[in-house]
Amino acid sequence: MTASTATTRYFTSYSGIKLPLKLVGELSADDMRNRNTYYRGSFDAAERLIVCEKIVYGEVEQRHDYRYHPDGQLAQAAIDDGSGEPNVIDYPA
Repeated sequence: MTASTATTRYFTSYSGIKLPLKLVGELSADDMRNRNTYYRGSFDAAERLIVCEKIVYGEVEQRHDYRYHPDGQLAQAAIDDGSGEPNVIDYPA
């Protein structure tokens, strides 16, 4: 997925513990002016979350990258907690 085909939206938080994270509390452009902490989500054409970043004071604190099987189920999650070494979880078809 290229950046030009992904849609980026902003959120206040996420809900649940299952992956992919479910982003909640979508923010408008006006809401972004005074935010120190938020989640930035990139979505593919099928509206699946492909990248989720927690932004704190303008820096990426945590990042999730998701890949999906052809049937739309999660295939892989790569979670970078800022250590520079992502934890990769594979989900068989």
